[in-house]
Amino acid sequence: MKQTWSIVATLLAITLATPTQAQFAKPEDAIKYRKASFNVMAAHFGRLGAMANGRMPYDAKTAAENAEIVAVMAKLPWAAFGEGTDKGDTRAKPEIWKEAVKYKDAADKMQAEIVKLNTAAKAGNIDALKVAFGPAAASCKACHDAYRKD
Repeated sequence: MKQTWSIVATLLAITLATPTQAQFAKPEDAIKYRKASFNVMAAHFGRLGAMANGRMPYDAKTAAENAEIVAVMAKLPWAAFGEGTDKGDTRAKPEIWKEAVKYKDAADKMQAEIVKLNTAAKAGNIDALKVAFGPAAASCKACHDAYRKD
């Protein structure tokens, strides 16, 4: 777990320390970065979902750790939707760039729900996690439905 936190902290520091366009030498690099960000976030979000839905035993410490990682990762992929990243090995729909304001609003809503999920996970009880998980998952699904190719 310490290694995961180290990786997350490093990614966050890199993201905050450099301008968006300067982060990526090529559009392909941005696409790889955002896909990796989403994959890590999904893995930890999935663990929270498994606990919230009873498919995995609830563990307050594990839930809090996973929610914290999700909260950090939820901030990372957005910098990687720059110019030229709409083509290549991506499942992103063109609507992301055509409806940039709506897409940003959806991303902001997801991040707000993730903050609530993180707070609930830190509360240390399964009921709080269950209450916060549904809206967080719905915000993710809404973006997937509108802006991700199947």
